[in-house]
Amino acid sequence: MNPKRIIISRTDSIGDVILTLPLAGILKHHFPDLHLMFLGSAYTKAVIDCCKHIDEFIDWTYIKTLKEDEAVSFLKTKKADSIIHVFPLKEIAILAKKAGIPSRIGTTNRIYHWYTCNKLLRFSRKNSDLHEAQLNTKLLKPFGINRPYETEELISFYGFESRIPITDTISSLIDKEKFNLILHPKSKGSAREWGPDNFAALIETLPKDKFRIFVSGTASEAQLMQTELLDKYKDSITDITGKFSLSEFISFISQSDGLIAASTGPLHIAAALGKIALGIYPPIKPMHPGRWKPLGEKASFAVAEKQCSACRKSNECKCMKDITPDIVNYKLEQLMNL
Repeated sequence: MNPKRIIISRTDSIGDVILTLPLAGILKHHFPDLHLMFLGSAYTKAVIDCCKHIDEFIDWTYIKTLKEDEAVSFLKTKKADSIIHVFPLKEIAILAKKAGIPSRIGTTNRIYHWYTCNKLLRFSRKNSDLHEAQLNTKLLKPFGINRPYETEELISFYGFESRIPITDTISSLIDKEKFNLILHPKSKGSAREWGPDNFAALIETLPKDKFRIFVSGTASEAQLMQTELLDKYKDSITDITGKFSLSEFISFISQSDGLIAASTGPLHIAAALGKIALGIYPPIKPMHPGRWKPLGEKASFAVAEKQCSACRKSNECKCMKDITPDIVNYKLEQLMNL
């Protein structure tokens, strides 16, 4: 197969999209003249705009507003010869078939793929020991790309860099004499969280003469940590919650030195930008770092060294609480000394 125009379909969250970018890099490596399109949700466009391997963004948020025949006609204008259903979505699979995209790639795990896709691959994400980015590469088999990739190898295929001009506001926040560290305590419910109390304890261990500390998050998340974190440590931190668009936040991360968070989009953005990215994870499949750790030259993670499933169905995660600020501080120092 010698593809000319491929659509990568992944309409879920920022971190998932970041970990799909190596797929784009591998495709461009094998097919340099390929026109590569990314079908995603509107709020992830800022991420795609920073990937040099993607030639065109297709807005799923817009397509969903169209009638079916209009959506099919719209997809036909893209003249794709292949679509890769990285994040399976029944509506997209049906539209792709009706649009007559010749090669439609999906997994056997979705019943609707059996009648909407004509290139079916048999593998399971849920029970795999492979990283999410490695699992994505399995979808390249129909293009003759059929070998295992080590996670370290995939880092070189990101093609990710901030393309947003550095504003005066961002420049003025960065302290060139200190280590500019972003703490991102919340996750919008997408990951097990370490908790504002642990982030507060971590702040107390970081020397003020060495670190400039920023706390990030959405405006709604700010309300959840206002009392025990933002107000209590207002003299020790710079509150940037709700201050930036995603594009601006990517730009800000690119100017910072490091970021600490649970398994969230900002963590994976920092890793892809080559910044220090320290993730805090539970030892529970499929949430564990083996599946979702940040991939980057200066990326690492902290996790409780034990097998755990007791809190799988609970919002409170003792495994996360067992990771002390001292452990996180030690991991951060290791990354700073690389």
